[in-house]
Formats: sequence, structure tokens, C-alpha cells
Amino acid sequence: LLMFFVAGILSAQNINVTEHNLKNGMKILFVEDHTVPSICYFVYFKAGGKNERPGITGISHLFEHMMFNGSLKYKPTEFDRLLEENGGYSNGSTWNDFTNYWEEFNSDKLELVLDMEADRMKALKLDSQNLEQERYIVMEERRLRVDNYPENKLEEELYAHAYVAHPYQFPVIGWMGDLENIKLEDCKNYFKTYYAPNNAVVVLTGDFDTKKAIKLFEKYFGKIPMQTPPQKVNNAEPSQNGEKRIELKRDVQLSSFLIGYKSVSVSDPDHYAMYLLSEILSGGQSSRLVKSLVIDKQTAVEVWASQDEFEHPGLFKIYVQARQGEDIKEIESNVYEILDELTEKGITDNELEKVKNKKIRELLSYFKTNQSTGFRIGYYHTLTGSYKNAFHLAEKYGAVTKEQIKEAAKKYFVKDQRTVVTLLPSGK
Repeated sequence: LLMFFVAGILSAQNINVTEHNLKNGMKILFVEDHTVPSICYFVYFKAGGKNERPGITGISHLFEHMMFNGSLKYKPTEFDRLLEENGGYSNGSTWNDFTNYWEEFNSDKLELVLDMEADRMKALKLDSQNLEQERYIVMEERRLRVDNYPENKLEEELYAHAYVAHPYQFPVIGWMGDLENIKLEDCKNYFKTYYAPNNAVVVLTGDFDTKKAIKLFEKYFGKIPMQTPPQKVNNAEPSQNGEKRIELKRDVQLSSFLIGYKSVSVSDPDHYAMYLLSEILSGGQSSRLVKSLVIDKQTAVEVWASQDEFEHPGLFKIYVQARQGEDIKEIESNVYEILDELTEKGITDNELEKVKNKKIRELLSYFKTNQSTGFRIGYYHTLTGSYKNAFHLAEKYGAVTKEQIKEAAKKYFVKDQRTVVTLLPSGK
């Protein structure tokens, strides 16, 4: 059954990608597909949370908002208005390793979209009005999503304490004190450095002629000057030599905790085993943590495990929210017992087949539409250095063995390499 899925994905991934590099360093990846008369445009800038420093944390996310507020030729709100009038829409998102923007639109509007995109790359409206308007919005977003949302606050505290040197310690949305004080000059410097053509990868998917599209890119983007490449982020996070524990108290009803083990990057060969481990632990009713804590013991109401997909080594996280009145310390001990069993005895054939099949089914959706294709190609090119890695995921996951999973568990589920953040109701 698994080999059938893998064969199906490899067949579906018979995607022809044409690469073109402009003289200013901008790379464009083209995927023609004339199934529907629409096009998706994705641009990935290597400008995310890890490119920030104390004083300007959150500036990448701030730009995600400011990028829609006008440029030299196009007034504020005109970008979205013109897209919507021509059957399109746009969006953006900020990650630890990059910020991306995308549009989907009718295929006869490609030149309009490239004109708008090139104009905001070379001449974004960066003034006090744009900054103050979006500063307020992002600060409110932080209050809503982090300060008033206990689970996200747990995660923020985890990264802030797990990392001591690497900028993954900074929240992507930014610290409130930094958001309050980012200056217009900070924004101008950041834009010049990171929103340069030589720091961008564009993916165009859908109903277009590649040769004609290349001419349009040369016309609209070719004269935008390249900039000095950004300084590379130092990946030298020192070894963690002991467990770290943080306790928070908030106005919450239920206690919870979040464990983070120092783990791997998305390009590390162990990544595939660690991802499958997260599914073995929390992917469904029969997974080990869910079955033990939620169904059998009924001591927890929510459990999840997750492996980061970062360019540099991330965390393997386990979150548990306790049932009312249950002993949070005992539940945490139960989690470690389950992890110890994994490292000592490994997993079953049935568990491995189940999580592989689930992942392979997910991979089938990666290249079904222009939008999903554009996202995945840009995502893997930005994170791993080559879009081609997106086409080998089924083989990589399919090749993981029980022994590799056991060895990965033994290697990374180490007490001295973990950080634990506990959230308790106020007064406890």
C-alpha cells in the first residue's frame, strides 16, 4: 500500500520547473500549467524572525503589513483593489526563516501584477503614517494572539529560554517593547537589506507562456539594483548542558506544560524520523501520548507533539493540558515514561506503516493546485537551498526504518537537552 502511494506521488510530481536568474540576482522558478486560466505568484524573501536582533524584533512581521500600503505608482489599498477587480486576491505570512507574499489572479493580468510587485520591491511607501498605522495593528495582534492566549505564551517562553545565542529565541511577532520603539530609519535599513532582488526567490505557477513571462520579469524587475547580501545568521548555538525549567502563573483554569528538546533542521537526515515520531506520539486516538493520557488515564484534555521545520536546528515539542484537578508533575513523569519506552523498545511495524501512510497521503496534496505547488516549491527552495528537495519527500519518509526512529529518539530525547515551561493557575 505504501509503495502504491509513493509511486502515485512520484507520478504526480512530474513537474517541469524552468529556472531563470536576472542579472541583479533575483531567481524565478516557472511551472506552466494550463488546466485553469489563473496564475499564482509567490515571492520569498530570506527575511524572518532569525534575521532580527534585540531592538527590532517583530520588524519582519511589521513589513508583512506595510507591504500592502502603497508604493511609488500605486496608492494605499490600490494593490488589493486592482487584484480583486481582476478576479484575484493576495496575502502574506512571516516565519522564523522567511517572509512570503502571494497572489492568485486571472492569467491575462500577469503584466499588471508584475508591475505592482516590482514597484513595491523598489519603491515601497515607507513613511511615518505607514509605520504608525501598522505598528498599532501588530501590537494589538500581539495582545490578542500571545499576551491573552496562554498556549502561545508558553511557546514564546520556551524559545526565549531554550536558545541563548540563536535568534530563534525571538518571537516572530516581536517583543512588545521593541514593537513600541522600532524607528522609521530601522525600517528603511531593513527594507534596503532584505527586500532586495538578490535576496528573493519568485515562483510563478499556472496559465502562462514561460518565454513571454521571462521577458516581463526582465522588463519590470531587471533594473532594480541588487544590494550587498545580508550577513548570514550564525548557527553556533552552544550546547545545552542541563535541563531548564520555567514556571508561569496566569489567570487560567487548567494547568499545562510545554517541553522542548533540542532537535534538528529541516535538511538534517534525522528530520524525517523525528517528524514520524511526532505522529507516533500524538497523531490520532491510537497514538502513544493521546491513548495513554487522554483516553486511558484521562488525566489530560489536550496533547500534541511537533517537530520544527527550520533552516537551522529547531525543537521537538510536546504540549499537554491537564484535566481539572490532576497532578501536573505526575503527568509530566508519565510523558517521560512513554519516551523512555520508545528509546528502549522502539515502535511496532503497524505504528510505522500507519504514520508513513498518513504522511504520504498529506504529500499527495502538495502539488494539486497552482497555489499549493507554488508554496511548496518556494518553501523548500528557501529552507533547503533547492526546490528539488520538495520532490523527494515521499522517498525520504518512505525509507525511514524502525531502527532509525529508535535511534533518533535515543539521540534527541535527552534530559539535559530539554527546556520545560509549566503554566499554572494564579494562586497555585
